[in-house]
Amino acid sequence: MQRRAFLVFTVSSASLALLSLNGCGFALRKAPDFAFSTLYSPLPETSPLGVELRRSLQSTGKVRVISDASLINQAQVVLDGLQEQREKVVLSLTSAGQVREYQLRLVFRFRLRTLAGKELIPLSEIALQRDISFNESAALAKEAEEALLYRDMQSDVVQQIIRRLAAVTQL
Repeated sequence: MQRRAFLVFTVSSASLALLSLNGCGFALRKAPDFAFSTLYSPLPETSPLGVELRRSLQSTGKVRVISDASLINQAQVVLDGLQEQREKVVLSLTSAGQVREYQLRLVFRFRLRTLAGKELIPLSEIALQRDISFNESAALAKEAEEALLYRDMQSDVVQQIIRRLAAVTQL
């Protein structure tokens, strides 16, 4: 009898917790809604950021990304990727003059416009940075860590761009 009462109490507590989450407006993140259905992106195929952005936009199922310049007239908006820059800057040195710490930077500048030239998102810059320690005896591991940090920053930039594109409400 005690076990049954415990189960009833547990189930009712869990139900109450779920109802309270629903009442506060909590909802899982959904694919964003865009004011456009076709986008032209001249980002090169060799750009990892451009490839990830194209895949992320197409995975929403709401936007068709055009990368062929001859089909630009089919696009409603143009995403101009003006600059994609990766930097590695020395932050600190040891007393012997060896590098102890680097700062990795990723800068992406872009704008969104219609084919007629109306700016929907003016020139914008997303700049991210990560610090990474360096040890010469573990150079290969640090190189792999650096690549992982750049991939993480790239994914973060792509998500920020998608949120900014979704903030455009009208063409």
